[in-house]
Amino acid sequence: MSKIGIDIDKIIQLVGITGIVGSLLFVGLEMRQTQKIAVAGQQQDRSAMGITLIKSFNERGVDFTSVLGQNNHGLKLSPTEITHRNGVQIAWFLAENDYYQYELGLMDQKTWNAKLNAIKFHHNNCDLRDVYTSREQFFSDGFKEIIKTFPDKCK
Repeated sequence: MSKIGIDIDKIIQLVGITGIVGSLLFVGLEMRQTQKIAVAGQQQDRSAMGITLIKSFNERGVDFTSVLGQNNHGLKLSPTEITHRNGVQIAWFLAENDYYQYELGLMDQKTWNAKLNAIKFHHNNCDLRDVYTSREQFFSDGFKEIIKTFPDKCK
């Protein structure tokens, strides 16, 4: 009888230890997910700040790319051209943010595929390729590698 009692005690201890280990693993996974969400949130905040800056340029009728990206203050553009170029700059901020969301596992494949189509569209807008070129140096290597896989219709 006493041997059975010891075996039950060991089983209870094993179940308890297994529960503790399982809880620790769960907490670790939750912390990892929380970190991913925090990193994605930081990237989204940076994108939002960039978009706000571009909108302030747009309100003043100033082309963001020519002033900050190319240091070309004498470029003559119509208000429509300025708005279009600034809109494409915003699209690149959104595309970069989407890339980070996808890379962190926070965007499903179907949504990412749709985003890739938008990125291809903007990249192959040959009249505004200089907008991408001025921003390219600031993009992550992973994002640039994806863009390099697209057929280049501007060459």
